[in-house]
Amino acid sequence: MTFDSAFEALTGRQPFPWQQRLYEDWFARGDVPDSCHLPTGLGKTSVIAIWLIALANGARVPRRLVYVVNRRTVVDQTTEEATKLRENAPKIGIQDLAISTLRGQFADNREWAADPCRPAIISGTVDMIGSRLLFSGYGLSLRTKPLHAGFLGQDALIVHDEAHLEPAFQELLIAIQKEQQHGRSKDFLPLRVMELSATRREQNGDGEHIRSFALTQEDHAHEVVKQRIRAKKELHLIPQSDSKVGVQIAKIAIERFRESGRAVLIFVRTIDDVKSVTDALGKAKQPFEQLIGPMRGWEREQLLTKEVFRRFLPDAPVADGQRTVYLVCTSAGEVGVNLSADHAVCDLSTFDSMAQRFGRVNRFGRRTDCEIHVVHPVEFDKTKDLERRRSRTLDLLRRLEGDASPAALMNLPQDVFAPDTLAEATFAPPPEILQTSDILFDAWALTSIRGRMPGRPLVEPYLHGKRDDEPPETQVAWRKEVAIVTGSLLDEYSPEEMLEEYPLKPHELLADRSDRVHNELVRLAARHPDVTVWIIDQSNQVTTQPLAMIASKEGRSRIEHRTIVLPDHIGGLNEHGLLDGSSERAELDVADEWKIENRPMRKRDTVAHGETPKPPPGMKPVYRIPLRRPDATEDEDAPPAEEWVWYVRVTQADADARSREPCKLEQHLTDAAEAAARFSQRLPEGSDERAAVVLAARFHDLGKAREQWQRMIGNARFPDEQWAKGTRWSRIERWTYRHEFGSVLDVRARPEFKALPADAQELALHLIAAHHGRARPHFTPEECLDDQYDSSTIEEHIALAARRFARLQRKYGRWGLAYLESLVRAADYAASQRAAGGEE
Repeated sequence: MTFDSAFEALTGRQPFPWQQRLYEDWFARGDVPDSCHLPTGLGKTSVIAIWLIALANGARVPRRLVYVVNRRTVVDQTTEEATKLRENAPKIGIQDLAISTLRGQFADNREWAADPCRPAIISGTVDMIGSRLLFSGYGLSLRTKPLHAGFLGQDALIVHDEAHLEPAFQELLIAIQKEQQHGRSKDFLPLRVMELSATRREQNGDGEHIRSFALTQEDHAHEVVKQRIRAKKELHLIPQSDSKVGVQIAKIAIERFRESGRAVLIFVRTIDDVKSVTDALGKAKQPFEQLIGPMRGWEREQLLTKEVFRRFLPDAPVADGQRTVYLVCTSAGEVGVNLSADHAVCDLSTFDSMAQRFGRVNRFGRRTDCEIHVVHPVEFDKTKDLERRRSRTLDLLRRLEGDASPAALMNLPQDVFAPDTLAEATFAPPPEILQTSDILFDAWALTSIRGRMPGRPLVEPYLHGKRDDEPPETQVAWRKEVAIVTGSLLDEYSPEEMLEEYPLKPHELLADRSDRVHNELVRLAARHPDVTVWIIDQSNQVTTQPLAMIASKEGRSRIEHRTIVLPDHIGGLNEHGLLDGSSERAELDVADEWKIENRPMRKRDTVAHGETPKPPPGMKPVYRIPLRRPDATEDEDAPPAEEWVWYVRVTQADADARSREPCKLEQHLTDAAEAAARFSQRLPEGSDERAAVVLAARFHDLGKAREQWQRMIGNARFPDEQWAKGTRWSRIERWTYRHEFGSVLDVRARPEFKALPADAQELALHLIAAHHGRARPHFTPEECLDDQYDSSTIEEHIALAARRFARLQRKYGRWGLAYLESLVRAADYAASQRAAGGEE
């Protein structure tokens, strides 16, 4: 299929010349440029379609494309593009495209992790993708951290959008790429990295030449391209008056555009200026919405349903008699948001920020009367680095001579973009980029060691760099269980375990400066001093404290770089999704509002004590929590009147899918081996690695054939029947024995195992040991209780597991070994899903 016809089939439009050239010169040859320099409005997300066409035509490109954006957005262009491509992919021969994106029905659905042979589009933020690449995925369990690292770090193309805004992450990606290709071991399917940036650069951080891609004269001559890069944007530079900048901006926006009937964007740098603007708009009775960083994800998502916000979407209908509407933004509206306003009024920021703001006005060049008004200081405090950069930005904007079009920005003399010249000095101050090393990569890969470990720093500074001038942040969420699981229930229902089953999702969270969060918690504690809250640290460890303790003077330091989970009945969130200690708005728990194709991914119901309800279609129960009667005392033995049942949807990447009937062990092992044979097709045919993966899947659950383990899952038919999984409501008894450790001991006697070469045997043992996340590098002694073997054998194999992991990781690389583990884990998931009958 020709590129032109395939591109039109996928996107509904003919390709631009640059899209054709990017395909023919790079992707069709199995290669990608290091850097792709494209101005805004030219459809840069179409690189996803170009990759998909190359994949369909047999080019040697990765099977997963990972699109990384600077921050979580509202109107996510990647989701829009991926959804359209999924609908049209069968037209070019791609039948089963997986999608997992930032928001909406595909939000973190993990489809991409179910089948490594399946083409997939994954979209995420720097934090979401970067933490997973470094084996530290926020909110992930011990079991799934290596799986995500393996499938994101192998056979994947990472497209880093607006890479100039996150230089630390770009350097991290390059470091991982070099480690995989030139480190002590070479990975099977090393990741590829391509940056998308509005800023051209010729060398990377090590001074090495960058293979770049940019527009040519042919592109500039194309009528649609010409219309977009020459889009009319009349620039007005306005000196700041004596009034506050927010007040002056609001006055200009109202007086200039009140009667225009247009969509007007307002950008300011501080939350205080947002309040000044919104107060003025409210007083003038002008319709507005706001898009700012500290908003909770749920309220941010709801903007899509608001009439005012929809006026800023690129395809918003234009009608006579429309009223003027305003959207007030901080930097949250600058990046990755597919907005196109008619006019803008803003304060002065650094040049990189200003370029992003200009790109949100008249995005497609359809109007000829668009204006941008920039209010700037008359004098700058040149003793401060940021103020010097803003001053130089103003000098650069004056060079535009009233033209803020992409063409005018591109036509600035190229010498100003050279290092240490005017333009570079106008960008936001760069962070200190922390250097990685093979020792750090090794430490992060030790995923079975929970909590803090000497020599293993938190990954966040390596994703964003260190900024001395950035205040610490705190995240806040609301959950019902914080009020329900208290006292003695905390001994039985660990918050850490509950959050692994029901992790906090982006739509539940807001993030703000720790000092502002603390101020609002103080106000909230004045009404609810004794309520217990959960405090989650950066290692996902949870402590519980009364709110009054956090609201104390010492409490501010306790919440820095933490997540605070509040009971949802006490309020603290206003209608705009902002933390507000005076708000009494209740019922703030939106955990169940995570949906795929309008079906809930999580659901919680109250049932009568002892009742065994039928789970919702396609879902499984994960918790039954007794609800203590309101008049009951802590030490009362009377049974609860009701129980709270938690369900989660059975997905393709689900290791614990449960069916109505028990899943028999032998059938499960057979199904897993068949899936592993299919999933390992990217490995060399006849290789030790492929043989080890299939054998490991075939025998990964041998250790479940223990009487105590079968009793634990409620199998009363043992020994006549051996189960791999119990039914949805099997009685569960707690036992620390790890069946995968037992499987390692048992498999050694199998003739199929003895027939493998020694290297394949060692790999197979590790893959079996690690398929639930242990053996990276260890099992704890209490997890290895097995009455079928003597203590010396058990102790020997506890030590062997750690040494084996170290040898194999040195041989295959961190991501290469995690990838092999993930093939077995995905096969286990597929077999479990088959036993459960799939999503009903």
